[in-house]
Amino acid sequence: MEISVGHTPDADDAFMFYGMFTGKVSSPDFTVTHVIEDIENLNRKAVSPVLDVTAVSVHACAYIPNYTILRSGGSFGIGYGPIVTATKEMKISELQKAKIAIPGKMTSAFLLLQLMIGKFDYVAMNFSDIPEAVRSGKVDVGLVIHETQLSFEEEGIQKILDVGEWWDKESGGLPVPLGVNVMSEKLGKELIHKFDLYLQDSIKFARNNIEDALDYAMKYSRGKSRELIKKFVLMYVNEVTVDMGESGEKAVKLMFEMAKQKNLVPNFELKISDKL
Repeated sequence: MEISVGHTPDADDAFMFYGMFTGKVSSPDFTVTHVIEDIENLNRKAVSPVLDVTAVSVHACAYIPNYTILRSGGSFGIGYGPIVTATKEMKISELQKAKIAIPGKMTSAFLLLQLMIGKFDYVAMNFSDIPEAVRSGKVDVGLVIHETQLSFEEEGIQKILDVGEWWDKESGGLPVPLGVNVMSEKLGKELIHKFDLYLQDSIKFARNNIEDALDYAMKYSRGKSRELIKKFVLMYVNEVTVDMGESGEKAVKLMFEMAKQKNLVPNFELKISDKL
């Protein structure tokens, strides 16, 4: 069966799909056509829905009733996550009055920061433009994700809050729920389960062939060094990526419970695929 799979132009996504997209890990059930777009575009596409399988922000799952969350392929921070940056130290009371650049309204980073400090004035932009917007004074504060979490100091800005550290304390040590892969419900539970296992095999293959998978992922390095990309990839393609397990599932459910209590997301049914 031919299916469309959406992922981001990010090194961690490329790393986990390396086996699948190069044919080094095959499936008797699927032929894959891949679509590469920025995460916020994929979030919006999933509302339609357009793709059979797609990477989305966990936050977006509140708005995409036609999809089921896969247990493999998630991006979960283990005690780390999005970083709040500025050119100077700021208190939370100052942040609440500041204009904050966010990487998209449906990103999990945006939802987590709202859970942390309450609602705030924001401007959405491509995540890679945020450090420059902060440095130039276009915005007061920037919420950074992806490899920018590791390179923000090189870009002349400083960390003022760590959303991942806050979540770690708030949740009692659960992983930080940032991204997941979802699959169209219309394909049925059996195919969803089979694809989940196929993606899991691709992730395991990459983790067992790190340097080869990294060669492939470097196409999406955005000029960052191999050393930094390797560190970033191994942070976000971890054991919870292979299978979200009980801790990943609890983390996703807790984030939405907290968000519903604060009326930050609508009431919706959370759907996660059967255990692998």
